[in-house]
Amino acid sequence: MPRPKTVPDEIVLEEALAIMQAGGPDSLTFAALGQRTGLSASTLVQRFRTKEALSKAALVHAWDRLDRQTEEAAKACPGSPEGAVELLVRLSRIYGGMDSYADGLLLLREDLRDPDLRARGRAWAARLSAVLDRCFPGRAGTGRILASQWQGALLWWSFEQTGPIEDFVRKELGFFVGSVLGCR
Repeated sequence: MPRPKTVPDEIVLEEALAIMQAGGPDSLTFAALGQRTGLSASTLVQRFRTKEALSKAALVHAWDRLDRQTEEAAKACPGSPEGAVELLVRLSRIYGGMDSYADGLLLLREDLRDPDLRARGRAWAARLSAVLDRCFPGRAGTGRILASQWQGALLWWSFEQTGPIEDFVRKELGFFVGSVLGCR
């Protein structure tokens, strides 16, 4: 009969992500994760088998979390152009500050290299675009365009770093929705 887990996988995977975000994907080792969780490296090997499987499980966990956060933001925002901007502002908070945003780009590289994780990214983009499309009735495809504009705004913010990310995104997307799309 297997022993009960003293530390749930969700906590282990959150700690694995924290290690990867702080030092890049190569910094994740069973020993480093064991130090953060209080579990032995051998226990972690029994759970995840290989470092690659552990890394992928952590990244899948991150996608699961992003899916939940996207659904929560979608429920909290009205189905209007202003609501679409607010939804993306809420999602921008996930990135935190500049260091956190930059560290996340290291993980994105791993997502782009793995076909299963790329598929998760495509599915999330399609879901986010559909949610945003509902904010612009009669303007099919606007959600994808706005999501692309949002990603660009995040990148510009990372270079400019003028104020909190939420304020920058709200201003940039508000301008886009109002001036370019004529929806304000």
